[in-house]
This record gives sequence, structure tokens and C-alpha cells, in this order.
Amino acid sequence: MLDSRLILITLLIKLGVAAAVAAALARSRTFQSLLLRDDRTLGQTLGLLAFICIPLGLGVWFRVTVPNFLGADISLETTILIGILVGPGAALIGAIVLALPAVLHREFLDLPFLLAVAVTAGIYGHFVDKEDVWSFSPFVDLSIYRWVRRNLLRPSIDRQILLLVLIVAMEILREWIHRLDPHRIFALTSSSWIIRLAIWASAPIVVGIPLKIWNAIRIERSLEEQKRLLLEARLDALQRQINPHFLFNTLNSIASLVRFRPEQARELIVKLANILRRMLREHDAFVPLHEELATTEDYLSIEVVRFGAEKLRVEKEIDPATLEIPVPTMLIQPLVENSIKHGLEPRIAGGIITLRSRREGDRLVIEVEDDGVGIAPGRAHTSGVLQGTGIGMKNVRERLQVLYGEAALFDVHSQPGRGTKVTLAFPAQHPDVDLAAFRIALSAEQRR
Repeated sequence: MLDSRLILITLLIKLGVAAAVAAALARSRTFQSLLLRDDRTLGQTLGLLAFICIPLGLGVWFRVTVPNFLGADISLETTILIGILVGPGAALIGAIVLALPAVLHREFLDLPFLLAVAVTAGIYGHFVDKEDVWSFSPFVDLSIYRWVRRNLLRPSIDRQILLLVLIVAMEILREWIHRLDPHRIFALTSSSWIIRLAIWASAPIVVGIPLKIWNAIRIERSLEEQKRLLLEARLDALQRQINPHFLFNTLNSIASLVRFRPEQARELIVKLANILRRMLREHDAFVPLHEELATTEDYLSIEVVRFGAEKLRVEKEIDPATLEIPVPTMLIQPLVENSIKHGLEPRIAGGIITLRSRREGDRLVIEVEDDGVGIAPGRAHTSGVLQGTGIGMKNVRERLQVLYGEAALFDVHSQPGRGTKVTLAFPAQHPDVDLAAFRIALSAEQRR
């Protein structure tokens, strides 16, 4: 029979081992991915078991080889964790791995006992909702309070109270078997009822500590997923906003030619069909710069027909090294459209639109400049730098903000009577397949 003080120290060590191992595993992105997957392959399940069972199996080995180092053995609680989180099959494999050092130490009853625990915990985890498992609390007063609240109006079996009872019952059963044959199975025992209650209470706490740590990771990933979906929804809304706006203005241009120049109107309709066909083909929010320029050229060809080649000229200063850099779709066309409608159209003589692209370090810089009428002085800021207020300009600015955050630059500089220049700058690196996840990763990189 162990000294009471040694037992209490051992219980504290068990809590520390559970917390330390759970926290160390939670730092691994691979472990997080394996633990939080809904469907795992056999290889993924074995990988998850390796993460959990190897360090805690070593704890059992330390217990049987190092005198008075009993707190490293949390095989009972680990088997329960595997059963309720992964399933009975995985729990059986985990029980064998965890019991192996004890069996080699001639504690032959450890293996059948842990196998029975694995089946019990696995059956429980299979039939209850996962939220009941993740929200398990080892503190009896809170569990009873929840049980009273839930069953006040609709009496039912509280699965968390059931899990609490099962864990304590399995700890009591192990102690009882140990008293019958102390050399064939390991358990902490004491003649003091207070110490025995502490031993029984420590088991659900040891189970609850990893659950709380891993559930915090689960909640954090869930919040990231919600943020990702929100950003995707916002980006999709902005993308849908620009297409009707572009279509409305282009159809107005075609309508002005239908009666007097039907052949040119037909030509514009064909070009518009090409643009719409390209839009329908695009399922990604990013395209190479050369594709974005091709869409802009189709739009400009429509406007050149409407205005006349003598009144609308387009100049390009495109760095060939930038043509393959990914850019958000429909990024340049709204800026060109804004230049034509608000810069050149009010000017009788028309004018020139200049498109530029260059790379500055790890950033792509795009400029759209016109020599039109500029922006009225009443709308200018004292610095001469503006933020676009039209639908197209506002849309481009908001999409850059969603995708790149503070890493993006949107600058509008206008001189009344001399023209307007819009400058865009953002990271030139290719984003991840998941665009919103790229945005989150980019923000995290900036915080570091």
C-alpha cells in the first residue's frame, strides 16, 4: 500500500502528464488534421494512434521500470479517449500498444482490462453525438447543473453524466481487480476513503484535460472555417456585383448603335459574347494577367467602335515578366470603364488610356491612366489622393481589401482637366487554391 502523500503527488503528476502531452500534440498541424477529420483512412487512423500511443506507451514503460514514477501511466484514460474520439477498433489497437509494457512486466490482466475499456468507450463514442463528447466536463457540479437544466422540462439520459459515471466505474473496477491480484494489474489503492475518492475523481479529470485542450483547437479551426466561408461569400457577392454593372453599361453602348449602325452593333454583340463566354469559363477568382488584359482588350474594342478610333486611343506599357502573375478577375476592366465614362466621354476630343504593369520586388503594380477631364475639385481630398466612389472603383477596392488586406494599395490621383491615374499594388505570389485561406495566411504572416 502506497503512502497517501505519494499517491496525491502521483495524481498531480498524472494531471501534468495529460496536460503536457495533450498540449504538445495540439501544436502539431498534422495531429490536428488527423484528429478533427470526420472520415479517416486506415493509414490516417494508424497515424493518429501513433501520435497518441507512442508517448503515452513510453509513460507506461517508465512506470514499470522507474521506481515511484507511477504518474506517467495514464493508459486507462488514454484508452477511453481513443474510444470516444476515434472508435472501438482504434481503441482496441491503442489498448494493445499501451498494455504491452505492462504485459512484459508480467501484469497480464492489464491487456484484457484495457481491451474491455476500449470496447466500452468505443461503443459509447459510437452512439452519442460528438458534441456531447467534446463538451464533456470532469467537474461534477457543472455536469449536474447542466443535467438539471436539460432534464427539467424534458427528462432524458444525460450522456455526459453517463460518461462521467463510466470513467469512475472503470477506475473502481480496476482497483477492485488489483485488490484481488495486485501483481497482475496496476492501480493506485489506499485504505483512506478520501484518498480513494481522489483517485476515482482524477480519472475523469485526466480524460477531460486533453478534451478541453483539443476542443479549443477544434473551436479555433471552426472559427477559421466560418471566417473563410464569410470571406468567400463576400468575394462572391463582389464578383457578382461587377458583372451586371459591366453588362448594363455595355448594352447601353450597343443600344446606341442598333438603329443607325446595325453592322457595328452586331460586331459589338459578338465581342460582348466573347467576353461573357470567357466569364462563364472562369471558375477561379484569379487569372494570369495576360488573360485579364485580353478581357480588357475586348471591352476596349467595343468602346473604340462606339467612340471611333480617332477619339479613343489605347497605349500599353506592359512588362512581359508580369504576364503570368495571377490577378483577381475583372480587375482592370472596371478601371478602364471608369476612365472612359468619367474621364474621356465628357471630353469632346476624346483622349488616351494608358495601361502599365511592372514588378517591384515581390509586388505587382498596375496603373490605369487617362488624360481626361479628371475629378471635380469638390470631390478631391487635400492630398490629391482619392478613393473611388463608383460601383466599379469601389468593387475593385473592396476585392483587393478582402483578398490582400493591408498588403494591397489602391491609389487614385487626379488633376482636374489633366486626367486621372489609378495605381494598384499587391503581392505577386500565387495564392493558395483556397483564396480566403490564402487571405488568412497572409494576415497571419503580416502579424508575425
